[in-house]
Amino acid sequence: MSSTLTNLVYHMVFSTKHRDPLIQPAFQKRFYSYIGGIVRDEGAVLMEAGGMPDHIHLLTRLKPVHSVAGFLKIVKSKSSKWVNDEKLSPTKFHWQVGYGAFTVSASQIPTVAKYIQNQEQHHRRKTFQDEFLDLLKRHELEYDEKYLWD
Repeated sequence: MSSTLTNLVYHMVFSTKHRDPLIQPAFQKRFYSYIGGIVRDEGAVLMEAGGMPDHIHLLTRLKPVHSVAGFLKIVKSKSSKWVNDEKLSPTKFHWQVGYGAFTVSASQIPTVAKYIQNQEQHHRRKTFQDEFLDLLKRHELEYDEKYLWD
């Protein structure tokens, strides 16, 4: 048995390029399943996935060998390739360059998972931009808004 024990859980959030509404309900569940396969292939665990046509939330458990940046580069590139290869989007599908990634303590996993499951209800009151800014503030991250919306 290894003496290295970790519980590296992240809430990851990123949008389509220009927040175009390209993740349509017709393929959304298949898309999340496909992303789950990418995550598993990378040796990680997808605990929850959800979002809206213009963005996605992933609750993932990573291994210590993963870097968040490297992991998300793989998830974003393989998932956008799948959407484009399957011709599921009326235009070329791209993710935004950046992302938000927030650590989640074990006690908060159920709360974050429920938050991700309830995205449709949540976004009846709040835009993606407002939601993302709230997450940055809640996690006490400094940012310059001119670099957030690529």
